[in-house]
Amino acid sequence: MPNNLEIQRFRHPFYTLLALAACLNIALMFFQWLIGIGGFILLGLVVYYYVKVEAASKQEVEKYISTLSYRLKKVGEEALMEMPIGIMLFNDDYQIEWANPFIASSYQEDTLIGRSLYEVADDLIPFLKQQEKDNEIISIFDRKYKIVLKREERLLYFFDVTEQVQIERLYEDERTVIGTIFLDNYDEVTQGMDDQSRGSLNSQVTSILNKWALENGVYLKRVSAERYISIFNKHILSKLEKSKFSILDEMREQTSKQSLPLTLSIGIGTGVPSLPELGQLAQSSLDLALGRGGDQVAIKQTNGKVRFYGGKTNPVEKRTRVRARVISHALKEIINDSDKVLIMGHRYPDMDAIGAAIGIAKVAQLNQKEAYIILNHQEIDVGIRRLLEVMKEHESLWDRIVTPEEAYEISSQDTLLVVVDTHKPSLVIDEKVLNKLDKVVVIDHHRRGEDFIEDPLLVYMEPYASSTAELVTELIQYQPKRSKISMIEATALLAGIMVDTKSFTVRTGSRTFDAASYLRTQGADTILVQKLLKEDLDNYVKRAKLIESAYVYRDGIVIAKGTDEAVVDQILIAQAADTLLSMSDIHTSFVLAKRGAEEVGISARSLGDMNVQIIMENLQGGGHLTNAATQLQMSLEEAEKLLQQAIDQCFEGGTKEE
Repeated sequence: MPNNLEIQRFRHPFYTLLALAACLNIALMFFQWLIGIGGFILLGLVVYYYVKVEAASKQEVEKYISTLSYRLKKVGEEALMEMPIGIMLFNDDYQIEWANPFIASSYQEDTLIGRSLYEVADDLIPFLKQQEKDNEIISIFDRKYKIVLKREERLLYFFDVTEQVQIERLYEDERTVIGTIFLDNYDEVTQGMDDQSRGSLNSQVTSILNKWALENGVYLKRVSAERYISIFNKHILSKLEKSKFSILDEMREQTSKQSLPLTLSIGIGTGVPSLPELGQLAQSSLDLALGRGGDQVAIKQTNGKVRFYGGKTNPVEKRTRVRARVISHALKEIINDSDKVLIMGHRYPDMDAIGAAIGIAKVAQLNQKEAYIILNHQEIDVGIRRLLEVMKEHESLWDRIVTPEEAYEISSQDTLLVVVDTHKPSLVIDEKVLNKLDKVVVIDHHRRGEDFIEDPLLVYMEPYASSTAELVTELIQYQPKRSKISMIEATALLAGIMVDTKSFTVRTGSRTFDAASYLRTQGADTILVQKLLKEDLDNYVKRAKLIESAYVYRDGIVIAKGTDEAVVDQILIAQAADTLLSMSDIHTSFVLAKRGAEEVGISARSLGDMNVQIIMENLQGGGHLTNAATQLQMSLEEAEKLLQQAIDQCFEGGTKEE
């Protein structure tokens, strides 16, 4: 059948030929009229035939178009009503104006028209109200649907992606995971053992780990006396996380029966297909777990996120001071290669940070280098102000105090920056100075977190130590004896130790007393320490008001919250948490209060039953197993809600999110 375009193309030359034939017939009439009449008759027959053919063609085309239009309309209706894609129209009030049968059947309804989305698809409302995303995957009666939203038309498309999601989940579950298992204190426990006892212990440890591996489908291989390699998949990792890596507790409890408690540290690499990269992530995770004191699991991914489990025991104090001597000599070499030394602690420094900074300034002086302590006078508490007043009487010490702006001006490429009592760049007094200098040394006693100062020359982190002041005191003892520590320097260091140990009652080891004894022989004034740490009446009343607001959140866990009107010092918040912990039937305390217009401070304390460090790390903070804190930029109510969620998550086995 000729189409419309072919008829149009044929019609124009035909009319031209018809006109020429008519003209020829007219001319012929003048000469041979009989032939002319015959020509006109023939021409009429041709015209008649053409008109008849054209009419038939037109009728056929119209019939074809009519049939095609009907088919297209029918196909459109069937596609709209029968194809396995859900379509839904809704109005501004989230009332369903129209929905095709597919989506209605998905909701197990005959029709959805006239129903409210709040009633039949409440999980869609948050997605419709937000403006960032135009697609989302939701569950409808055990099926997964990808929702595509056309906002201007208020139109929703539902694509069934159940099989795709299942394949993706299967792929994720089967991805390889590598773990490195390390026996934290194997050398200490086996020191002095005879071969038979060591063999018995090795057999017990291997038996415990092999049983755990067999039960969970983990391939385990011992590669040295204190190290194992394990290989499993993401699905098994999820199961282990749900159990909070119970192997940590099992190993500790089983070996404790023989008075030889061994603890494990496990570093896990996951999230990448490359096996060498997985191995590097596993080793990096293990280093992080060991840096935090051991007896825990660290799971690290390529995006930098880390999840922690365990950490229920305090790190064991090392029996040797060899590391302190090695670090002290390394620090001396770095100082001698620098033109001057800047020392900086964390924001709102406590006595430990200031005492450690004064100690490092003394180390620089013993090596005949200029040293300056960076201090923001707008961020100091009453105790530090008292210490500064005493320091004003000693010009040589007072002259070492500089502001962050002055420190930035006097620093050069050869200047050494020593960061004390913190290892997180976000917590230092001034990040601008930190970012300017390439030569950085970190000295800290907190458990290592994922946020760490980049590429330091030297790191001295000992989680077993009571305080940074204790570590610095040991370093001083291996420096050149060009001069004696002054009374105020020794007193500041002793005050730092006493604050962090709560007068030698918590986190106190034999080396803590050794350091305190050394400072006492150098003239540390215990009476002055007491004066520096005295609490005034106003602070006592404020602390009492904080304690008054305390309530039991879970069994043995209390939370105290300040008011929106009262701005409370961080030291006072910490003291309130300490006081709550001394109450009967309380093993963990949390205190939160306003630190500024949009800042909330939280202090957490524990007797060891709960790892408050992990909870505070979930809130961008850090600290120790029994002592941790954080600062948040939000309202008190929001901070309280986040804190409760972090506590609940800890009980459910979660820590840091990926």
